[in-house]
Amino acid sequence: MNRSVKITPPSLDPARPSATMPATEMIIETLFFEPSEWVPNHPHLPVLLYRHAFPAEGETAPKFEARFAENGWQGIWRNGIFDYQHYHTGAHEVLGIAGGRARLLLGGPNGNELSVVAGDCLVLPAGTGHKRIDASRDFLVIGGYPPGQHADIQTGPASEEQLAKIASLPCPAADPIDGENGALIRHWSSR
Repeated sequence: MNRSVKITPPSLDPARPSATMPATEMIIETLFFEPSEWVPNHPHLPVLLYRHAFPAEGETAPKFEARFAENGWQGIWRNGIFDYQHYHTGAHEVLGIAGGRARLLLGGPNGNELSVVAGDCLVLPAGTGHKRIDASRDFLVIGGYPPGQHADIQTGPASEEQLAKIASLPCPAADPIDGENGALIRHWSSR
């Protein structure tokens, strides 16, 4: 099934505040994805999108790194997001947007396109397809994983064993932004 998706460059996205309007309140969105072509997505956990997790002022990267570590997330790295569709079977993944802006495609080839800017954060449950469509030159991501989980990069259909692994991977003990009482605990523990 093909979807018609309106493509809005990050700089023109009406859902995003302008540079002259400071955003102070974090907004959390949940996104559910069905399987999309060869991308399995997660069978019951939503993607969590934290708009304005941090104010995009000053050095945002150290803020994400410190917060993720405080909340027990490990394997913290700095880089970007690959420009090809992929997913992980061995880990849930947090992606803190520490600089710039980008358009991403989440949920596989028939998924949803969305814009992210510095200060936003995503938590992708295992199996969730993701790729970068385009980005500003200063686009920077801080990523990490729950304790004991390790990301593998999958670019093809999942086996039955991989699907079972995705579905049974334990939920993190803490939200990467708000710890033990965060949105991840509320949205993922009830599933």
